[in-house]
Amino acid sequence: MTPLRLGLIGAGRWGRVCVRAIQALAPRVRLSAVASGNSETAGLVECPVFPHWRDLLGAGLCDALVVTTPPSTHAEITVAALGQGLPVFVEKPLTLRRDEALAIKAAAIATGLPVMVDHVHLFSPAFRHLLTLVCRCGPVRTISGQAGKPGATRADASVLWDWGAHDVAMCLAVMDQSPHAVSARIAERPAYADGMGEIVELELAFSSAIASFRLGCLPERLRRFQVECDGGMVVYDDLSASKLCVNGVPVAIEAAQPLTVALSEFCHSVRDGRQDMQALELAVNTVDILARAEAGLR
Repeated sequence: MTPLRLGLIGAGRWGRVCVRAIQALAPRVRLSAVASGNSETAGLVECPVFPHWRDLLGAGLCDALVVTTPPSTHAEITVAALGQGLPVFVEKPLTLRRDEALAIKAAAIATGLPVMVDHVHLFSPAFRHLLTLVCRCGPVRTISGQAGKPGATRADASVLWDWGAHDVAMCLAVMDQSPHAVSARIAERPAYADGMGEIVELELAFSSAIASFRLGCLPERLRRFQVECDGGMVVYDDLSASKLCVNGVPVAIEAAQPLTVALSEFCHSVRDGRQDMQALELAVNTVDILARAEAGLR
């Protein structure tokens, strides 16, 4: 089988993680080109490196693209790539604005090409098993969680968009509906040596359940998502040795890296010419909910 040629746009911290994940999919997949303004990138890959993403698009070296640039650039790059006939795997959040998210959705529909958003926890075997367990233990009564780490906020994405995108996407996957009310508030602004941080409390009200989260520059690194159902408590803890527990009892889960799972599924969709519009709609709804929450913080 001829390897699927993936181009990478953006070679920052997460872009370099994607390089390793793509390499793990060899020989079915290979990294064929990279667009990066970082002079060190050429030493990290064995493929052509272009200084600008438009140069990569025009080179004709790729069958599909992986986009790991700042979220404010996602819409322009993704729509342009679709216009060139290239499916796109894009880092979360899809965009920072609802109109841009809708433009990507419209371009995907018009071209018939796959667009997959890397809400990476949705590809975790532990979280996917949580969805099965919640169906058995439901109905859902409350969802809660904590996610973050010490340190100043990112320059290119606020706490809501950086951390909240994961939790909102997971909530939508669990509830299979949009919340009727969204609220957020800045709970704390801790100071760090590298700048100011923020801790945001986010609440989503669904028809039969409330979801509440504490996100951002927390005193310790956390990624915990728990679902209380009539039939028990199901907890996904990505940083624990036991990533999934039911009523405090660990559940055995297959060992697989979520990013590798996501990229592998994206490559299958590209080869099959198959779109997952339900997943893209979830990504668009995630942008909408975060935009509503952000508006409440102003």
